Amino acid sequence: MDDYPLLDIFWTMLLFFVWVMWFFLLFKVITDVFRDHTLGGWGKAGWLILVLVVPLLGVLVYLIVRGDSMQEREQEQAEQQQAAFRSYVQKTAGTGGGSADELHKLSALKDKGDITQEEFDRAKAKILA
Repeated sequence: MDDYPLLDIFWTMLLFFVWVMWFFLLFKVITDVFRDHTLGGWGKAGWLILVLVVPLLGVLVYLIVRGDSMQEREQEQAEQQQAAFRSYVQKTAGTGGGSADELHKLSALKDKGDITQEEFDRAKAKILA
């Protein structure tokens, strides 16, 4: 441990942390480039080339030029995911017209005489299938 002092260990940890954060920021920018629907294909290709060829300068320029709208795109993506999740839960839980509701309506139609027993049995089998 004498050949690697404590201050060098802290310095190495700091450099490693900065390196990891750099990759996080790089991937965040690349993800944002592809998430943006206002950019055309050439715009996306240009930003990607700039970020990959000159990474430090490219990321910094991207953050300066387009950093304000990154949060808006992130929020829009989160709202879309939340809406998709809510839709999936409602569909799976059966709220909004599940098979029990359909069977109840079908039974009411049969009781009123609007459909025959045979039509009721076919529709019931279709709902339960």
